[in-house]
Amino acid sequence: QVQLVESGGGLVQAGGSLRLSCAASGSIFSINAMGWYRQAPGKQRDLVATITSSTSTNYADSVKGRFTISRDNAKNTVYLQMNSLKPEDTAVYYCNADVRISVLPQTYPYWGQGTQVTVSS
Repeated sequence: QVQLVESGGGLVQAGGSLRLSCAASGSIFSINAMGWYRQAPGKQRDLVATITSSTSTNYADSVKGRFTISRDNAKNTVYLQMNSLKPEDTAVYYCNADVRISVLPQTYPYWGQGTQVTVSS
C-alpha cells in the first residue's frame, strides 16, 4: 500500500506564490516519474508538470516560467513552487507517482487526495 499526501494549498492573491508538497510513503521500492495535475470545477484533470527520477522536467505551456517542479528522492517527495499566480490557476491540485513496489520492473500509478489552490483577483 502506497499513500501520497499533499500539503501547501490555500488562498492567495493574484501575483502571489504558493509551494505544494507531496510525500509518498508505504511499500515503496522506488519511484519513477512524479507529477502534478490540476482540475478546475467542471473541467477535466490536466497535466501541470512532471519530473523523472533523473530530474528531467516537463511543463504545461500555461505554467512555463511561473511554476517549478522538483523532488527529493531521499524523502520520496515532490514539490511545486508556484509563482506569479493567476486566477485561472485556481483548481484542486493532485500529485501522482509511478511507483515500483518490488524488485519487479512494473510500476503502478498512485494519486494524492488533492489540495485546493484558490487565486483571488
